[in-house]
Amino acid sequence: MRRSFIWQNPPFSGTMELSSDEEEVRTFIEVISEKYNPENFPYGQGVVVQASPPGSPVKDRLFLPSALVLNDCGITKAGDRAAIAAFCAHVLELDLSHNQLKDWGEISTIVSHIPHLDFLNLSMNPLSGVELEPSMAYVFSKVRQLVLINTQVSWDTVHTLTQNTPELKELFLCLNGYNTVSESQTSCPSLRLLQITDNQLQDWAEVRKFGLLYPSLSTLVLANNTVDSVEDTKETLERLFPNLRSINLNNSGLSKWEDIERLNFFPKLEEVKAKGIPLLQSYSTQERRSLLLAQLPSVNVLNGGAVSNGEREDAERFFIRYYQDCPEQELPPRYHVLVSKYGQLAPLAEVDLSPRCTVVDVRFGERVEAVSLRLEQTVGDLKKHLKALLQLPSNGIRLFYINREMCSVLGPEELKCSFRALHSYSIRDGDEILVVPKVKSRCSSSDL
Repeated sequence: MRRSFIWQNPPFSGTMELSSDEEEVRTFIEVISEKYNPENFPYGQGVVVQASPPGSPVKDRLFLPSALVLNDCGITKAGDRAAIAAFCAHVLELDLSHNQLKDWGEISTIVSHIPHLDFLNLSMNPLSGVELEPSMAYVFSKVRQLVLINTQVSWDTVHTLTQNTPELKELFLCLNGYNTVSESQTSCPSLRLLQITDNQLQDWAEVRKFGLLYPSLSTLVLANNTVDSVEDTKETLERLFPNLRSINLNNSGLSKWEDIERLNFFPKLEEVKAKGIPLLQSYSTQERRSLLLAQLPSVNVLNGGAVSNGEREDAERFFIRYYQDCPEQELPPRYHVLVSKYGQLAPLAEVDLSPRCTVVDVRFGERVEAVSLRLEQTVGDLKKHLKALLQLPSNGIRLFYINREMCSVLGPEELKCSFRALHSYSIRDGDEILVVPKVKSRCSSSDL
């Protein structure tokens, strides 16, 4: 079973806040017996009914799903081991985020009695300065998704965990204050996704270490770090990241096009996210996407949007025209590649897209005024404009359009729809707008 993890702040559960010298001891087994007893948790699909084992502090049966969500419950201890083993033998997913677990011994006790645990979330537990003893780490061996967001867990403990989780696929290390990456003698070849957003990584020399630690990595999420460059050669990146397919550099510190060009050195890269980087701040939205896309010929998903063949060709042609007037020494290498593909392109013709205007005669009774109309306006806009300009009565008017050339054939056309644009009537210079006061009917329903 594989859980798709989305990081979000947990809801408040109503746990009472205690003073530091009055900390309540809440055990894992106490919390599940409260939350999943028959009164609080109804029986349903995927729920296993577990009877209390002999001697258990839990005196009732429990309705336990295979995914236990126990976030923000004030858990500090594991509790009765036999009860955990009896109740949780079938459990696959465990969310213990935002509790008060500060001892890896207690966490190991819980996990050791859940033999099929696949997903474990320990986010927002205070694990700073607390190390996991290697002798206890074997209990995590079945975990495939491990979430350690905002735990301040040390790199030594991270390495101890990854060395003892041979099936680990996804690791979440966000908000842990890392500005360096500690190396390890033992890699984790099973890991496919590393999310390490909102840390303080800046030097590419630190990011490079992930290639040695996690040689099978296919997704690397570095958003909201200040990584300021991609410095390695093609040969180095091919060796360190042979399987990387997706990289997220949103809100990083990249400021040179050379860094974008080097992303092509990842041999299997298909998806790039690079929003909010200094390099692109001076460009328009269209320029950002087009210039990025033209520089990344193997990428088929850019900033979360799929890239069609047509969009790629448009972007590459835009790239040629964008740079074609630059001095030779300022042309990026990609320019020459694309010119060899499309040839030298003629500049696009300039099209005046400013709003069109026309001058018409507005007739109101014996009064005639020449009025300039903006044709992108609606009929409703025109009525408001004429009331103010000609000081027409406020009790309502009707407008009729008269085509000077066709009036003998078509006659006046009333402009009824307030939301219709004026250009849709094909109004031209010299045509006429007839203004007629709106007259209330004298008939009432009682007369009919």
